[in-house]
Amino acid sequence: MSPTLWPDVSLHVVSGKGGTGKTTVAGALAMTLARDGRRTLLMEVEGRQGIAQLFDVPPLPYEERKVAVAPGGGEVWALAVDPEDALLDYLEIFYNLRRAGSALRRMGAVDFATTIAPGLRDVLLTGKACEVVRRAEKQSADAYDAVVLDAPPTGRITRFLNVNNEVSGLAKVGPIRNHADLVMSVIASPRTAVHLVTLLEEMPVQETIDGVAELQAACLPVGGVLVNLARPPRLTDIEMDQALTTGLPITEIEQGLHEAGVTSDIERAANMLAAEGRDHALRVKLEQQEITRLDALDVPVLQLPYVPGGIDLSSLYELASVLSDQGASS
Repeated sequence: MSPTLWPDVSLHVVSGKGGTGKTTVAGALAMTLARDGRRTLLMEVEGRQGIAQLFDVPPLPYEERKVAVAPGGGEVWALAVDPEDALLDYLEIFYNLRRAGSALRRMGAVDFATTIAPGLRDVLLTGKACEVVRRAEKQSADAYDAVVLDAPPTGRITRFLNVNNEVSGLAKVGPIRNHADLVMSVIASPRTAVHLVTLLEEMPVQETIDGVAELQAACLPVGGVLVNLARPPRLTDIEMDQALTTGLPITEIEQGLHEAGVTSDIERAANMLAAEGRDHALRVKLEQQEITRLDALDVPVLQLPYVPGGIDLSSLYELASVLSDQGASS
């Protein structure tokens, strides 16, 4: 097992281009961080109920619920954060005004405020994650060892997290600004790591490279790049060079088909397999080029394998073990 990559991180923010499997990777990371008796909270903020689907549980309310047991007796809890409920929490925690907030909600004022001021919405969503992180500092009974935030996609992640800039047009001073400063004291600190999920394809990799640059320019802490759906080469280096130059030897493929018991249309099957071998070698070559681009970012690059048959709870255990072996555990 590799040394732990992020031993002092309490808040893991997971982002990625749409279609990269961001929620699956966030779930696997939460499972990894909950190993050996620890407690992890997995949060989502986009209202998609992706966590409920991933863990095959009923839709999550605005309430922390246990969704899985991790290896070694740990627990994974989950929370779907709603901006309106987060505002009510904010009013109660800081001003003891939940009743007034409920009245505002019935009047539609909460939805109105978060719609016309999306920066306020992001402050409330990130603020909830930071409130959970600070429970550990206060040694609260409901504290967690780690929080994993399934965040918006890469194209919006810097704006989502950089709440100080987002609220500067709303409030220079006062409670909203103070709350944003409190949030940034967690998000822009070594207690937080932002991980970007990608695939070994040109567009997702380029968006990841751009995302890392934007996060670093905003002084937000980049954790690592998590490559999803990675597939190992099926050919040796010599065979791949052969496939891309002279082609795989048809006679050897035909002999292998004979030995496997194939008796009809062997020549056509051998030619099809040779063509597939060339396509595979070309894909591997392109993926190796993308890995080289990611390695140049000088941040940890972890790989999660493609899981045939789709993702279920057992697959999450498998992916969590792979992440742990690469140093992602606490």
